[in-house]
Amino acid sequence: MGTWLYLHMRTRRLGAAGPDISVIGLGAWEAGGDAWGANPDDDDIVRAYHAAFDAGVTWVDTAEVYGAGVSERIVAKALEGRREELVVATKVAPSDGGTGFLPDQVRTACDASLGRLGIDVIDVYQLHWPDESGVPIEDTWGAMVELIEAGKIRFAGVSNFDRELLERCLAIRHVDSLQQEFSMLALEDRALIGWCGEQGIGVVSYSPLGVGFLTGRYTRASAEAIDDWRSGEGEWTSPARLDAVFAIVDGLRPIAERLGITMGQLALAWNIAQPGVTAAIAGSRSGEHMRQNADAGDLALDAETIGEVETLLAG
Repeated sequence: MGTWLYLHMRTRRLGAAGPDISVIGLGAWEAGGDAWGANPDDDDIVRAYHAAFDAGVTWVDTAEVYGAGVSERIVAKALEGRREELVVATKVAPSDGGTGFLPDQVRTACDASLGRLGIDVIDVYQLHWPDESGVPIEDTWGAMVELIEAGKIRFAGVSNFDRELLERCLAIRHVDSLQQEFSMLALEDRALIGWCGEQGIGVVSYSPLGVGFLTGRYTRASAEAIDDWRSGEGEWTSPARLDAVFAIVDGLRPIAERLGITMGQLALAWNIAQPGVTAAIAGSRSGEHMRQNADAGDLALDAETIGEVETLLAG
């Protein structure tokens, strides 16, 4: 009938030579804006982050564009007294949303993030998404290599890149990590993630809970009533998309109930069991949800359960 094993929060090396990180990481996007509704007090967010750290999460991921620096400043508060325990990752974005990908812009963005985070070195610095302004990726990646040589960052990664862009970076220097959307509801990059594993590129998956749907907190009716960034024709709440989403969500519910775990924990445990995936980023502004997410790092699903999920995903 499928089982899971209880383990201590596991850690894995990020890529061929990166840092050891917990298989569940803390995503700080939600701390930077009001995309998910009213914002709690900064101190409440910090307490929630501390709950995640206390539960075994060893790394936090943020970015310059999350609330125009707000997220990085909140992360700085959460790091006080804990910096040596944690791996800190942040990102620079192209000029259509961030500082830009010209070499001077990358250097400026790095210095600004260091200041907002209140740290001397960024553990993992990432290019947030591909640039469409015409800046050659070779120039941008070269600037990242210079930041490593200058001691301002330890490891360099990318996010939302395809294989062609990754290979262009690899021709200059190894890519330590790829951050990519990946969940039971977003399987498009499964082959790319597996390839990264073969190349020694660590992969951290973002939105592993399927923008909240894989937590099981939504019914079809409540999902149809969503009016945030996920709503609109062609987006997550379109009728056709919701048909596909709830075919999976409704199938997962009895599996999680049988195992005695939450649906979110099932989704996270499945995610980190996938070939190529190093760790999954799970964000929340609730201490309780943080602890639940962290507990998924203690779960190892057996082959029977993973096979049952794969049959469901195959339709």
